[in-house]
Amino acid sequence: MIVTVTRSGGFAGLVAEGELDTSTQLDAEQLEAAVRALEAGQLGNGRPQPDRYVYRLEVRATPEGAATHHTVAEQDLDESTAWLLDRILS
Repeated sequence: MIVTVTRSGGFAGLVAEGELDTSTQLDAEQLEAAVRALEAGQLGNGRPQPDRYVYRLEVRATPEGAATHHTVAEQDLDESTAWLLDRILS
């Protein structure tokens, strides 16, 4: 599973991007469970608030596969989603 994250907004309006192929990670099962939770969960309204981040995620089963897109605002992050985003962006 390939997950791409773009983080925008924040106080300085900076953009950060990251991509992770879960199949190459030792904790692939935990990463993929966090991605599946995104697909099943409610991500909030995704509306940005001043000086907060907005995350846009693209999830593909394979590099050539169709993508699923998610948008989540910083204030709507739960612990699992925050962990996932941190792993991808670091």
